Amino acid sequence: MAEDYYKTLGLGRTASPDEIAKAYRSLARKYHPDLNPDDAKAKEQFQRVQVAYDTLHDAEKRKLYDQYGEGYEAYRNGPFGGTQSGPSGFDFREAFGNSEGFQFFDFFQGADPGASATGDSTRSRSRSRRTSSSPDSSSRYSPQSPSASPGDVTAEISVPLRIIVEGGEVQFKLNRGNGRTEDLSVKIPSDVAPGKKIRLRGLGDPIRGGSNGDLILTIQMQPHHAVKINGNNIELKLPITLSEAVYGAKIDVPALRGDVTIRIPIMCDSGKRLRVKGQGLKGPDGLRGDLIVEPLIQLPEEIPEGLEPNIKEFEKGYKTNLRDGIRW
Repeated sequence: MAEDYYKTLGLGRTASPDEIAKAYRSLARKYHPDLNPDDAKAKEQFQRVQVAYDTLHDAEKRKLYDQYGEGYEAYRNGPFGGTQSGPSGFDFREAFGNSEGFQFFDFFQGADPGASATGDSTRSRSRSRRTSSSPDSSSRYSPQSPSASPGDVTAEISVPLRIIVEGGEVQFKLNRGNGRTEDLSVKIPSDVAPGKKIRLRGLGDPIRGGSNGDLILTIQMQPHHAVKINGNNIELKLPITLSEAVYGAKIDVPALRGDVTIRIPIMCDSGKRLRVKGQGLKGPDGLRGDLIVEPLIQLPEEIPEGLEPNIKEFEKGYKTNLRDGIRW
């Protein structure tokens, strides 16, 4: 028995083009091969959804489908109806990668040209199952730029530093314009420096021919009061006490794989930069940047009773005028 494309998309025969597009996006996410990597039935259902959408989204094809009903497949594949190659305007292998596994996102702009998106997502799954969802995990919508392909949508998404470093899944809202928002999720590979881009195939706007453009996300880091990323280096502002600055200390700080211990030198000034090699993000050459720790001396909220005279004695330890170098 021929497939009922309306039932495949969960729609009635009077469905509007917007309803068809909305149903397609929902089902495409549900059955997407990269979200169901070991589920052959999901892959098959994804193909059926794509074929149904390819037919019903195109006004001419839909008219023929409504006219011929169950005989549409015979008409389309017959000597006057088309070819045996499947729906026009859509190449499943071209859209999702023609190697083992379907490439859900492409990692580009400075990434290792030999690294596949599938490999990055697999590594992310094995290292971390973390999911991030917050009001800050949002996106800014932009229609296709002059250099983008038809139907492509670009947006920015802000994610926590933990996701930038370790990878994981992020849930966010996409503003598609005209007051329409859509809940989406994306798997972020590890070591994604801010400014990198991820391409989600088939999640852009509908285009003529029955398929969709891509959604291109630019990854940014959510602001953090103590941490920033500079190239492949992670820079951390570390509060230390007056005693730790004077006498030195060993302090545990967060790093890529748990805490690392750094040594604060004796008589350490604020702003001194302490470098921990290989604890930054991985660069295009496969080498990691560094963790750069900048101690910041924090004075106590109050001076303990009886210590005020002793603190003033510290003035005798300064051998030069601290402010000699500030004039221009």
